[in-house]
Amino acid sequence: MTTKKWFAIAMTAVIGLNGIAQQKKDSVEQLDEIIVTATKFEQTKQKTANVVYTISQQEIQRNQGRTVLDLLNTVVGVEIKGVNTNNSEPRSLLVRGGRSRQVLILIDGVPVSDPSLISQEFDLRFLALNQIEKIEILKGASSTLYGSGAATGVINIILKKNTNNKITGSYEVTFGTNNEAYQSSKFGAFKNQNANIRAKFSKFQFNSSVNLLGTNGLSAAKSNSNTTFGDDPYQALNFYSSLRFNASKQFSIESFLNYDEFSQEYDAGIFTDSNQNSGEQYQFRYGIRPRFSYKNGEVYVLGSFQKLKRTDRNFSTFTNTLNTSIFEGESVFIDVVNRYKVSKGLQVIAGFNFQEHNNNSVTPFGNIDRTIASYTTSDPYVSVNFETESGFVFNVGSRLNIHSDYGNHFVYDVSSTKSIENKENFKLRGIATYSSAFIAPSTYQLFSDFGNTDLAPETSKTFEIGLEGQLKNFNFNLVYFDRVENDAIIFTSLTTPPYGRYENSMNEINVNGLESVFNWKLNEALSLTGNYTYTNKEMEADYIPKHKFTTQLNYEFSTAAQLSLLYRGVGERQASYYESTTFSTVSTTLSSYQLFDLTTSYALLDNTVVLSAAVTNFFDSNYQDVLGYATRGRNINVGLCLNF
Repeated sequence: MTTKKWFAIAMTAVIGLNGIAQQKKDSVEQLDEIIVTATKFEQTKQKTANVVYTISQQEIQRNQGRTVLDLLNTVVGVEIKGVNTNNSEPRSLLVRGGRSRQVLILIDGVPVSDPSLISQEFDLRFLALNQIEKIEILKGASSTLYGSGAATGVINIILKKNTNNKITGSYEVTFGTNNEAYQSSKFGAFKNQNANIRAKFSKFQFNSSVNLLGTNGLSAAKSNSNTTFGDDPYQALNFYSSLRFNASKQFSIESFLNYDEFSQEYDAGIFTDSNQNSGEQYQFRYGIRPRFSYKNGEVYVLGSFQKLKRTDRNFSTFTNTLNTSIFEGESVFIDVVNRYKVSKGLQVIAGFNFQEHNNNSVTPFGNIDRTIASYTTSDPYVSVNFETESGFVFNVGSRLNIHSDYGNHFVYDVSSTKSIENKENFKLRGIATYSSAFIAPSTYQLFSDFGNTDLAPETSKTFEIGLEGQLKNFNFNLVYFDRVENDAIIFTSLTTPPYGRYENSMNEINVNGLESVFNWKLNEALSLTGNYTYTNKEMEADYIPKHKFTTQLNYEFSTAAQLSLLYRGVGERQASYYESTTFSTVSTTLSSYQLFDLTTSYALLDNTVVLSAAVTNFFDSNYQDVLGYATRGRNINVGLCLNF
């Protein structure tokens, strides 16, 4: 057993023994935020040892006209590669120095992914911010509860629901510019519209929303000469609907349906224009969630089906032809979860998860047949949560991953939290976790022409320790994390056909870092929030800064008017690209940059009409988000929201 592992278990035990030894009930009640991602059931944040950050509805309302990825990029420990490039360019979600495939995306608790992609990650451009109630970001390895992909974090997108006994609705429209630094585009190059209706009648709750987004005025690639590159437009449609039937206090059933699509034009690569490359993508999801509560517990079943299709038209300079590729993926997800309260301080969460993924691709470089490129997982799991009267919380869990291709894999976690001080004006608690995670190979990595059916899952172990506290109106936390990764799936070149193959790396990857967050309410009108991220990685990772700082100043002139100033400072990042003239990979360093964004809103007629405006990259900083691709400069948008 390694020194780090012994240290992690020892710290967990120290916090636990401290709580058990005191055994006295504190007279001060802690009213805390309710979260669901840490345990799959509603629970106060104070009672979980996991590191969880929330993007609230208030923050979402302050950022009308922005995207889900824009807001995630302000969260501590999160870096979105490409967030400031043209919408036609894909984004990478990098959490704690990891890669996109190491983050699991949930929509209302349902895992989503794209089986047709090489790493099977989910494209967050499918989500419209207007349709979201809040976002919970669970940090660290969470494979015990959520299975494959939850290695560096879990992001749970919680959509809006109706709770009022009436019909309500809204219409939002935002117009703005969309251009690089030192350039200008016509007003209306960015346009977004959203219509939503929510109703509650008798025992039924209904919600439906449609969002339309269109951007133009910006090229995907950056020109490094006097040549002006053509615009690469992007258009997206997002539709969401849900219906909930509350049969009784004990039983309810909810169904949901999502349809999302977007079309885009894109360029040929770094510093290279193209007027022929284009593509479309769509996803269709539907599911059902019956829930039943009984005397000492609660059980629910979550079932969903997801289908995705991508069509890509890419011009080849080698064959001088326009090639068309079609990628299709399907996923089935079933999760049965039961929570049982054994006693006042002891509860057990047990579940069984089934998933099936398949991939059908037709490309000029080879096809993948759905009948072959398919796998299933069947995972039983259990998590035990124990709380003492003194406020000590201890959690231990395990999961057995049963994969149809590589066999069985076991993961576990152990965590604890203890209230160190719980006075009216000063609260402090400690947290410690040690957990393991895995990432199953994708259908492409297993079954494509470059695939390898002997692949083992990627594995990792994460240790966290931290403090979270409140001093009057000042809230803060400080968390140290250390992650060790093994068996990373990499692409290895070969000298004979197919000239490449996916294999498990023999190298160990170590990532550690520090995350700090504060929230300071200076008075009734003025508040200041901020965070700092330090990420240290033994092997260089593309576009992950070692230092990143974000802070936001919010001022409420009245209950109807507010102003926010957002600052982001991003350190140097390492980037690499393929040099076709030398047939080699070249690394370079991208300079650090600083950005200021200004947003404001004003409500009229008792919040019936809300006006908003925003200026992003206020000082028109000229920097590179992604090497060789255009980056947005100063842009302005204005919005109108009608509520009824």
